[in-house]
Amino acid sequence: MAYDHYLKMYCMAKKLYVGNLSYTTKDEGLRAAFEEFGVVSASVIVDRASGRSKGFGFVEIEDDAKAAEAIAKWDGKELDGRAVKVNEARPMEERPPRRGGFNRGGFHGGGNRDESY
Repeated sequence: MAYDHYLKMYCMAKKLYVGNLSYTTKDEGLRAAFEEFGVVSASVIVDRASGRSKGFGFVEIEDDAKAAEAIAKWDGKELDGRAVKVNEARPMEERPPRRGGFNRGGFHGGGNRDESY
């Protein structure tokens, strides 16, 4: 029974984008802000290299009606000293693969090069 409930919650969850977050906001603070709406998950996106927040995150809410309530309450409101932007998350767009640069297949410098050598 518990598994069915979890599966239903996970499949029905609505993902929200939360932007303009303070760099001090952590996952726990984001979760706490949206807890009343039935949070399935909450995460602040961090830079891999520095470990610093990128200033945005995502919250998954149990159902569409609660997600709409969360957007209405939090969009434009202050969280940790910043007016946050909250809306329904869009699917991530596909990006072309990265090319060149250091540690990605060698250095391919620009400029005028004589390719005839």
